[in-house]
Amino acid sequence: MAAVAHIDSWLENFTEAEKSAAGRSLPWLHRLREDAFARFCETGFPTTKDEDWRFTNVSAIARTAFRPASAVRLAAGDTAAWRVDDAAATLVFVNGRFSAELSELDFVPKGVTVASLRGRIESHPEEVEKHLGRYADTQRDPFVALNTAFIGDGAYVHVARGVVVEAPIYLLYLSTKEEAATMTHPRNLIVADDEAQVAVIEDYASVGGESVVFSNAVTELVAGESTVAQHYLIEREHLKAFNVSTLRIEQGRSANVASHSVLLGGGLVRNNVHPVLAGEGGECLINGLFLGTGSQHLDNYMHVEHAAPHCGSRQFYNGILDGQAHGVFHGRIVVHKIAQKTDAKQTNRNLLLSDDAQIDTKPQLEIYADDVKCTHGATIGQIEENALFYLQSRGISEMEARKLLLMAFADECVERMQSDVARGHIERLVNEHLLFTEGIAPQSGTLGRVVERKLEEVG
Repeated sequence: MAAVAHIDSWLENFTEAEKSAAGRSLPWLHRLREDAFARFCETGFPTTKDEDWRFTNVSAIARTAFRPASAVRLAAGDTAAWRVDDAAATLVFVNGRFSAELSELDFVPKGVTVASLRGRIESHPEEVEKHLGRYADTQRDPFVALNTAFIGDGAYVHVARGVVVEAPIYLLYLSTKEEAATMTHPRNLIVADDEAQVAVIEDYASVGGESVVFSNAVTELVAGESTVAQHYLIEREHLKAFNVSTLRIEQGRSANVASHSVLLGGGLVRNNVHPVLAGEGGECLINGLFLGTGSQHLDNYMHVEHAAPHCGSRQFYNGILDGQAHGVFHGRIVVHKIAQKTDAKQTNRNLLLSDDAQIDTKPQLEIYADDVKCTHGATIGQIEENALFYLQSRGISEMEARKLLLMAFADECVERMQSDVARGHIERLVNEHLLFTEGIAPQSGTLGRVVERKLEEVG
């Protein structure tokens, strides 16, 4: 770890944040923040000498003197293009602050609580105290410590026992252009009680032009016994944005949880996913797609802990990199001694579209049990020449053929998304990202079927 630059600036920001922080009179929350800030000052930002960060240099974040983002009000028309249709509820945050006028909470299903975390801390602190800060590890990760020190606002979602939420809950985080370098620390707490079912989409986007922004988000997701939960992360900020996100999942007995990540934007992005399968018979899917171009740096770090027997986990990550983009996949599976009969699989596939694009992939297994089935693998390649030749032989131009093959490759991840609403939304974003030529404009249906339709057109 590196010493914290601008320590006086960080201390000033922390002191000012404490004056107006939610629940500042609550001893447990005050102590949580102070302990986390002390830990951050002790460890500093990670460096490439730290094994978990060896492929990602965050010195650009460490040397920048950030200040809290300003309070900005946006009109509904300014955010209309970013929204997800048919969501069960929508919470919008502008520069890290909850915007009640832009949010839609009128039709939240019975048995479901959707609110700003700040508001819930003020109104029902005892509910929040049960879970907030109990799972995300401030000792292990300095970015989690920094987020915890600056806990201000974010989303609070609670689904009561046995309640099935048919449509996803949508969390939209918007950053605006400012003159100085700014930061936000969104904190989300999602609690799904036993036998509940819920999907949550967490979406990060930029409005109003480019400026240096740093979003450092932490989400704690608690899934009770026999619960089915889906979490979707979308990163599509502009290329001056730094985005570090951490998803910490705590799974109960027979819980089934899926994490889906789609990284499209951001200049330097770190996506941490850390599920702990703490109850017997749990299942976890970690699925992701990252598309990089220019000088983007997209880092995916998976830390899957099997802490109970008879659990299964699957990791599937696909990367497409062009220009001088740098991608990272570091997948770590830890099987504790008690976790007999573990079944874990890890797969990372990557396409490099230019000579300067780069991928670092590191599948990793740590197994302390003796009756397990664990496999991992990674591939790095280019567009398959035979497939490209076949499509061209059917009358498709080389440009169109390349786009179709990329869409089919991306579709491997998109097809694993179970929520129709979330999948449709993400599919449109990926379409827009990949398709630039006339004649293969975005269409309805899955990406893979676009290839089939095109082949039908040319016979």
